Amino acid sequence: MYDAPSLERNVDQKEIKFSARNVQVYYGDTHAIKDVTVEIEDNTVTAFIGPSGCGKSTFLRCLNRMNDTIDVCRVEGDIRLDGEDIYDKRVDPVQLRAKVGMVFQKPNPFPKSIYDNVAYGPRIHGLARSKAELDEIVETALRRGAIWDEVKDRLDAPGTGLSGGQQQRLCIARAVATAPEVLLMDEPCSALDPIATAQVEELIDELRQSYSVIIVTHSMQQAARVSQKTAFFHLGHLVEFGETGQIFTNPVDERTESYITGRIG
Repeated sequence: MYDAPSLERNVDQKEIKFSARNVQVYYGDTHAIKDVTVEIEDNTVTAFIGPSGCGKSTFLRCLNRMNDTIDVCRVEGDIRLDGEDIYDKRVDPVQLRAKVGMVFQKPNPFPKSIYDNVAYGPRIHGLARSKAELDEIVETALRRGAIWDEVKDRLDAPGTGLSGGQQQRLCIARAVATAPEVLLMDEPCSALDPIATAQVEELIDELRQSYSVIIVTHSMQQAARVSQKTAFFHLGHLVEFGETGQIFTNPVDERTESYITGRIG
């Protein structure tokens, strides 16, 4: 079983963005996540891999309290963002989700214009004092989503009219518009064709300059291409966590090796 990180830190290590200690997740009587302890670095892409139903998406949803929306779900343990307990009763989940943006498996643009898709978050969080400021936030977010050049002349057109890959990049732009510190991505390319997938993967690599990016993926090739750190989940346990190259070429746990070589999955 994966050993929890020690609290002693190498001077070359990046700043820790998220730390989780002894996290348990229950859906009613079902124990879905079992004793997960992990530290996630800033300005790094961390991939969560593992078979379907292993708990990787459930754990991802703990990081912005999306599991709060499921009545039968109970989260125990300690999860901290920049040292602050995100499950403290004083923490507003809406404000937390502005800091920890999320991109889902299926592109889900709002039934609004391209402009209003991106402007929605900054508006409700009061991030712009004028139309000019909002325009600037929208343009910056669309540029960060690597879609500005494709949509700048049709910002009033519906977001739902874009291609699948464009819709997903619009959703990434929408997620970064609230100036988050972390981006969670739950299989963001699984509904996309290979060309759109390559565009989103390239974008993920750029985004880590500004954010901590955590991606759940069923594709080991994708994890190997885009991430610097990889966590392997199996049956609700975090089996192994480390440098992506080491996880894929020289895993410590035989279950990791079995998954990577296709013997379990």
